[in-house]
Amino acid sequence: MSENPTKQMLEARISRLFEHLRKAGAAFDTAIIVSKINQYYFTGTMQDGILILRKDGTAAYFVRKSYDRARLESSLDHIYHISSYRDILSVIPANMGSTYMETEIIPHAMIERISKYFTIGEIHSIDKIIMSIRSVKSDYELAFIMESGKQHQYVMENIVPSILREGMSEAEFAAELYCSMIKLGHHGVSRFAMFQIEMIIGQFGFGENSIYPTCFDGPGGMLGLCPAVPLLGSRDRLLRKGDIVFVDAGYGILGYHSDKTQVYSFAAAPAPEVTEIHNACKAVLNKAAALLTVGSLPSEIYQESMRDLPFCLSDNFMGYGNEGVKFLGHGVGLQIDELPIIAKGHSLPLHENMVIALEPKCGITGVGTVGVEETYVVRKSGPVCLTGGAQVIITVPA
Repeated sequence: MSENPTKQMLEARISRLFEHLRKAGAAFDTAIIVSKINQYYFTGTMQDGILILRKDGTAAYFVRKSYDRARLESSLDHIYHISSYRDILSVIPANMGSTYMETEIIPHAMIERISKYFTIGEIHSIDKIIMSIRSVKSDYELAFIMESGKQHQYVMENIVPSILREGMSEAEFAAELYCSMIKLGHHGVSRFAMFQIEMIIGQFGFGENSIYPTCFDGPGGMLGLCPAVPLLGSRDRLLRKGDIVFVDAGYGILGYHSDKTQVYSFAAAPAPEVTEIHNACKAVLNKAAALLTVGSLPSEIYQESMRDLPFCLSDNFMGYGNEGVKFLGHGVGLQIDELPIIAKGHSLPLHENMVIALEPKCGITGVGTVGVEETYVVRKSGPVCLTGGAQVIITVPA
């Protein structure tokens, strides 16, 4: 399969965006897209550029750098080289009117620079419109996610146990795991839509480090290298016999991700109470996964899955102490945190070919985080797990 989306695919995506904009509640005159991820989705390349849609059906991509690369990678017809926003005036009228933007990410300074040459009327958010379109994957996209899931399973079941050794630091573990992932086929980044989120590999920790507080909106924890770089892992925390090892890793093939978590016990079987809590998380995952059917509402899936939780999950479920999160799962695709969100208040019905990661987890005092996460695709015949299915805690020999 080609690495590049075809012209027909790109035009179909842009057509769907036009359709949604014309049905949006507010008037649509212009749409501006600056996010590199959204640029890639609609143009097949990600440059220092700006994609502009007009209500008359015009879709033009204006690129500062690299215009040459944009021409090489994108099959769209209307790609223009610009040195400044002033150059866009040769194609787009100065009055943009009612304008849709990615208000979650576009800097105010960029709006000011555009406003030097264009008159912008009311500004409306395009973020949820685009995320809704992206939430339903094409067969082309699913092929990459399925391959990612297959390699992801191999990494968790084979590579991680082969790396773990007594006395290694979390930082060493991260370096060796990342190297192995790249060699296998991982595309090297874990991309998130959350504002100002940086992530390398994912969240992981030896023992109690996996319940260390973090700004990341997830149920696990991570100490990281230092306060300035709370990523990767500690250089000081060394792997010891009996440690629980928590690995919540993103994986990806050619831009598209899968999400999976596996827990290990190093050089000793986990304590019975730890196994009990982990297996209870597995039971929640299986209950939630069975509800991933076409037409189901995320809010109802969440409420049903959280109802009658096992008693052993009464403390620290979905986050340790005050770090609990209010969701059970999330969409996965070009970014790891997409729509739909399995949480209260989310009423977007599930469609066939949505890809969703479910991640019931629980923190344990003095032990760390246990639990599971698997990625599924919604099918008319029922959900299909793409990452191999939830496992017991894997005991790794010394």
